[in-house]
Amino acid sequence: MIRSTVDRLTAPTPAERAAIADLEKTISAHDARMAALACMNAVEKGGRAERAEPLPFPFTVAAWNLERCLFPLESAEHLGATGAEIVLLSEMDDGMARTRQRHTTAEVAGDLGMAYLYGVEFIELGLGSDTELEFCKDRFNRRGLHGNGLMATVPLHAPFLLRLEGERLWFMGEVDQPRLGERMAIGAVVNTEAGPLVLVSTHFESATTAAYRERQMVGLIDALDAAFPGHPVLIGGDLNTGNHAGGDFEAEGLFARAAERGFTRHGGPLDGMTTRPSLITRWPERTMKLDWFFSRGLAVCDTRIVSSLSPTGRPLSDHDLITCRIDGFA
Repeated sequence: MIRSTVDRLTAPTPAERAAIADLEKTISAHDARMAALACMNAVEKGGRAERAEPLPFPFTVAAWNLERCLFPLESAEHLGATGAEIVLLSEMDDGMARTRQRHTTAEVAGDLGMAYLYGVEFIELGLGSDTELEFCKDRFNRRGLHGNGLMATVPLHAPFLLRLEGERLWFMGEVDQPRLGERMAIGAVVNTEAGPLVLVSTHFESATTAAYRERQMVGLIDALDAAFPGHPVLIGGDLNTGNHAGGDFEAEGLFARAAERGFTRHGGPLDGMTTRPSLITRWPERTMKLDWFFSRGLAVCDTRIVSSLSPTGRPLSDHDLITCRIDGFA
């Protein structure tokens, strides 16, 4: 578990990114380079919380895979309309040509008046998919970072980043979007009027099997239990459930493993899917239910799926966002 924090992550230089592409395609070579890069071994902590006092109940939490975050201002407005005090984000760019070299997490947090954490999931070695190239004004990435974020209207304490179990799928072999890195979770503790609460924003692997994601869930819970024993926990994000299981999210073993450890899942109506066509993902083969909250030690209710269409009808992501209300500790 990575605990080091910085005001701004140091991105690899263009030469360093080019050297990554020439590495031997082995897990050992990948991991050695990842261990040597500062941006892969720290959490960026920025923004400013609107309040200093503990968070009162009830409060709303939102989780959203923002698919690179093409439109930070509109996305912030969309999140603001939910009234969420806590926001868990995934697929957030920092210094990518497809999102005009913006630090999307910092921009969204600034527009919402929130403190934020940002951690790198992948260093992107290319500009992105074929459709993403259409959004690139530049033919280079200034920083080439892609990851997950956590935001709150209250201070974020004890920040951490955890890399999930994986096989470096986006580095090994022939892939259309070569990357250095691994799926991860980013989290922190917030003080509520009932005591400390552990918040986790995560993103499980898409290009794999249900068994792979099950191992990621077990590893995540093991790490949380070791670091924060006895604390109430809320996990949220894109878990890619059913993405490679014929579309059947119930075929994922991660639900049973989480339940065995005392977690309850929350995803809105079971027939409510959370994906849609977007400006990047234009012709999805099917709609899927990928996005969830998992809670332990919390009274959670009113989980909703909120359309990601802007007021003008433009899709802000290929995922709809989900929200839930936290009424207190259970």
